[in-house]
Amino acid sequence: MDIIISNTGGQPIYEQICRQVKGAIAAGKLKPGEPLPSIRALARDLRISVITTKRAYEELERDGFICTQAGKGSFVAAQDAELARESNLREIEEHLQAAVELSRQIELPAEELQHILQVLIEEE
Repeated sequence: MDIIISNTGGQPIYEQICRQVKGAIAAGKLKPGEPLPSIRALARDLRISVITTKRAYEELERDGFICTQAGKGSFVAAQDAELARESNLREIEEHLQAAVELSRQIELPAEELQHILQVLIEEE
C-alpha cells in the first residue's frame, strides 16, 4: 500500500492516510478482505506517530472502510461500491465548496473558476 504524506498541505496526516486508503478502495486497488499493514508497521514506514496511524485506522473503521479483528489485524471491509463513491463525492464537494468560498472572497468570476477547474482536469 503506497501512501504519500505531505507536510506542506496543511491537511492533518491522519486525514491524508484516510483519504488515500479510501481512494485506493474506491479505485479497486485494495480489495475486500485484503490485510492492511499493522498500525505500528505503517507508522514505522511513514515515519509518523503510532497515535496518528491509530487515529486514521479508527476513522476508516468508523466510516466502514476497514474492519479490525483483535489479534489478527485490520482488513479492507466488504464495500458497497456506491457507499465508497458517495464518500469520495462528499469529499470532492467539500473541497470545491472551499474553492468557491475563496473565489468569492477575491471576487473571482465563476467563469474563471470553471476555467481553472477545466485546466486542472485536462492536466491529467
